[in-house]
Amino acid sequence: MSPLLLTHLVAALIALPLGAFQLFRPTKGDPQHVLLGRVWAGLMLWVALSSYAIREIRHGEFSLLHILSTVTVVTVTLGVVNARRGDITAHKANMRGSWLGLLGAFIGAVAVPDRAIPTFVMTRPVDAVVAVLVLAGTTLLLIRLGALVTEDIDAPRSPTRVP
Repeated sequence: MSPLLLTHLVAALIALPLGAFQLFRPTKGDPQHVLLGRVWAGLMLWVALSSYAIREIRHGEFSLLHILSTVTVVTVTLGVVNARRGDITAHKANMRGSWLGLLGAFIGAVAVPDRAIPTFVMTRPVDAVVAVLVLAGTTLLLIRLGALVTEDIDAPRSPTRVP
């Protein structure tokens, strides 16, 4: 497996649960959501952009997945722009759609037996379990670090007194 394909897979496999965390957590718009959203958007853009160099499915040609990559670049970018403009309804729609596209791509990647993930799981099951644990741990660590880094930002501030 090439380093490019490996980084593409790792980014996608971290973005999938991180995106779910972002979508399904009850609090939105707080500093942790913003920080993790930036990490998630970066991961998603890497997954989409790196896919243009991965053309193994059709022997050097672009595939239908590359259309999804183009849609992802557009929707993630629009989602960030909409959040910055304060259009939260459009932001939610863009990010939800991007995450659902990632989920669909993941299902497609694991449904085809000769693709990298199913082949890895079938030929190296112990390594696959270790990889899942490492990816899950990395995602949880990102979430926890996001909470720690933004903890001071969330803390209520006492009024400053001017003598």
